[in-house]
Amino acid sequence: MKQAIILTTLLVFACASAVQADVIVIPDISNEPPNSPEGILRPVKGMNMVQVTEKFGEPVKKHDPVGDPPITRWDYKNFAVFFEYQYVLHSVVDP
Repeated sequence: MKQAIILTTLLVFACASAVQADVIVIPDISNEPPNSPEGILRPVKGMNMVQVTEKFGEPVKKHDPVGDPPITRWDYKNFAVFFEYQYVLHSVVDP
């Protein structure tokens, strides 16, 4: 009986130390500044890469395409733009 209690206690501690959890922090995009002159003006869905470059200039950094279909990210000073092929999917403000 004593051995069973000791064994059970050891198993509980062994299992408790193996349990872990990841914490995922998701920014609240409902507070994202509006895409307007009063907020942060940025590209809209459907614009192509040439239009984005003409309106907003060259990005600070261009990331290589990833996946299929290829998704490309351009980083500007205050926002990032995501393209599928050459068309804007979404633009987000840097937190």
